[in-house]
Amino acid sequence: MSLPEEMNPNPAEQAFEATQESTTDIPIVPTPETSTTPHWGRNRLDLSVVNNAIDAVRKELGKVIVGQQELIELLLTALLADGHVLLEGVPGIAKTLTAKLLAQTLDVEFSRIQFTPDLMPSDVIGTAVFNQKTVEFFFKAGPIFANIVLIDEINRAPAKTQAALFEVMEEAQVTVDGATYELDYPFFVMATQNPIEQEGTYKLPEAQLDRFLMKINIDYPNLEEEKDILRRFRKESRVNLEKEVQKVMSPALVKECRDLVEAVFIEDNLLDYIANIVTQTRSHGDLYLGASPRASLAILRTSKAIAAINGRDFVTPEDIQYMAYPVLNHRIILQPEREMEGYETKDVIKDILGKIEVPR
Repeated sequence: MSLPEEMNPNPAEQAFEATQESTTDIPIVPTPETSTTPHWGRNRLDLSVVNNAIDAVRKELGKVIVGQQELIELLLTALLADGHVLLEGVPGIAKTLTAKLLAQTLDVEFSRIQFTPDLMPSDVIGTAVFNQKTVEFFFKAGPIFANIVLIDEINRAPAKTQAALFEVMEEAQVTVDGATYELDYPFFVMATQNPIEQEGTYKLPEAQLDRFLMKINIDYPNLEEEKDILRRFRKESRVNLEKEVQKVMSPALVKECRDLVEAVFIEDNLLDYIANIVTQTRSHGDLYLGASPRASLAILRTSKAIAAINGRDFVTPEDIQYMAYPVLNHRIILQPEREMEGYETKDVIKDILGKIEVPR
């Protein structure tokens, strides 16, 4: 019997922890009360490490990126929640650029893979190569062996190539010819796709979509942001500004921030709230397919991460409501007739959130 996702050990994380000389305990501000329930408005955890790291990354991204604050916030949430992200939006709205610059702010190895219809699984994960000198086969690692991986236009590769990502995205390891190769910590995948162009694309199967912690739908910038873009690049090229983005987070800092996120408190009634939201998707009349327990765990992890990013060591109902759409929108499928009527997944999620009593 397989363990739940939260209980499965991450081999990459275990290997990273083993390389650390000492483990830093999470600093907790002592309180006179013995109850584990937090006093609203007062933190028990010292989240300054998380807040300083997030502010530093935002400052570096702000050197090039105009607007897209929600996109940046959700990407950082996924990074701290140890999940992968699918970015969807029309061409030219900085999907790839934002993902690439985020990787540039981390002091880790970065790899970019352009998916095409003729891309083979071995082009992604690697293959066994024959060495004529030693008369032996050796494994030549593919571009997936990096800490931060950007997959551009993931829906342009055929199903067999997309399937090569199943194991590596879930377990941070690759199995080739019976041998298993673990990836270094941290491992974070960001993939992009264009929702408009359908010719020469392959729809991602539900099992692949479920591997992504969240799907972020990106819209056009507003008028003021468009003006700011023109003013910023009136005299200086984007390439020059990209070179100014500095590395501000190390793997050890990512691990420390994730440990703090894990320690964020969530009450039992909020766990029930998450469970009610997800189970409602399985019986909603407008949905053909509801969300799995993996979605419940994803809302839990992202809610704790967004709470820490906002400087709180406890989760509120608003955190859960905010994360419900990016976590659920790619995991549920509308009934065909509702889809033809122009109904969208966000309408169903809004309806579900409106019907469930909010715990206070």
